[in-house]
Amino acid sequence: MNTPSGRPNAHTKIAKFIDGRIDQLKGKKSQKDVAVEAGFTNVNVLSMMKSGTIKVPFDRVPGLAKALDCDPARLFLLALEQYFESSALVAIKQIFGTVVSENEVSWIEALRKASDNTDPPLTAKRAKILRAIFGKIRPYPGQ
Repeated sequence: MNTPSGRPNAHTKIAKFIDGRIDQLKGKKSQKDVAVEAGFTNVNVLSMMKSGTIKVPFDRVPGLAKALDCDPARLFLLALEQYFESSALVAIKQIFGTVVSENEVSWIEALRKASDNTDPPLTAKRAKILRAIFGKIRPYPGQ
């Protein structure tokens, strides 16, 4: 994939993610607000990250995630992709497994509470009901 000169990370997932989150936060926070909240003394650093001019430093991920109102684990995985080849990422995912966001942990806890910790299997019917919660399909035929 061609990247513009001076922007070697322009097509990375994290650059696109940061750009998208800033866009989604319009009306709540400006890009400058996000940069300040993330702890950047130079607000242009955030512009350089979202344009792909510079990589996101690992030590800045927690503050940036908080400022972007997103999960730090997810943002960290996206940052890793800027630094490592796919084979290294495969090893990282094999070692650490699926990273679960704070929101997903809340869903798991609610599922455990609702099932009285019985560890119910995900059946086709339950999966269909779950998809319906998110407007993907109707829960029952004819509805």
